[in-house]
Amino acid sequence: MTDGPPPSDLDAWNARQQALQNSTPPPYFKEREVWWCALGVNVGHEEDGKGQDFSRPVLIVRKFGTLFYAVPLSTTTRRGPFYHPFTYKPERGESVALLSHMRALDSRRLIRKDGMASTQEFQAIRAALLALL
Repeated sequence: MTDGPPPSDLDAWNARQQALQNSTPPPYFKEREVWWCALGVNVGHEEDGKGQDFSRPVLIVRKFGTLFYAVPLSTTTRRGPFYHPFTYKPERGESVALLSHMRALDSRRLIRKDGMASTQEFQAIRAALLALL
């Protein structure tokens, strides 16, 4: 048997995912915004969502209509070429953009807006992503 989430988590995520699939309309969003996003239960070392709605904050890096590229965020301090620390809400403290976990998502996964990265921080994160790619 392999390490992974318990079947109950997968069943709960499946139910949540079906609800997301049927939700309308998707919210309006822009690049640079930070949103709580239903990332779900993922495979292996992919970044999972947490809590009942399987969510975590993400930074919207690029918008394509109702699709977007997002970078998941964490509050766990990490350093190196795959991580970019920044602050988008001073009361929240430092967040870390998990650059190697960037992925394409549908806007129906967006739950609520949580803030916005400064123009300077956003440009630095995009530059770090380009360097990584």
